[in-house]
Amino acid sequence: MGSRPDGGVRRQVEHVEAALATAIGDSRFVPHLMLHELETWVFAAAEQLGELMGSESLTRQLQADALAAGGVELVNDSPATAPSKRLTKYCDRHSKTTDGPLAISELGIAELRAQCPHLDGWLAELDRRARQLG
Repeated sequence: MGSRPDGGVRRQVEHVEAALATAIGDSRFVPHLMLHELETWVFAAAEQLGELMGSESLTRQLQADALAAGGVELVNDSPATAPSKRLTKYCDRHSKTTDGPLAISELGIAELRAQCPHLDGWLAELDRRARQLG
C-alpha cells in the first residue's frame, strides 16, 4: 500500500484498519487486524501455557521474548522467528490448535486485554458502540 505511514507496526496496522473502514463505508464495520498472528496472545498466557506443558522454562522464555519485543502484540521479527515458530522451537509438543487456545482461555479476557492494547482498543470501541445502542 503506497500510503503506508512510517513508524511502528501499530501505526501501520491502524492505517490499514482505517483504510478498510473507509473502503467498506459502513459505520457498523469496525475492522481489527492482529498486529502479527494469533499466537501472540499465547505469549500473554505464558504462565498458563507453561503450567499446561509442565515447563517453567517455557514460561520464562515467552515472558522474556514479550519483554524484549515491548509487549506480546509486538513479538515478531521475521518468518523464522514469528510467534508460532518460536512456540514450536521452545516446545515441540505444543499443539497450536489445542494448547494455545486452552492457555488463552485460562488467562481470561481481562488479562488478555491488559496485555494487548491493540485488541483492548478494538474491544473498547465495540463496548462503546454497544452501550450507545442499549
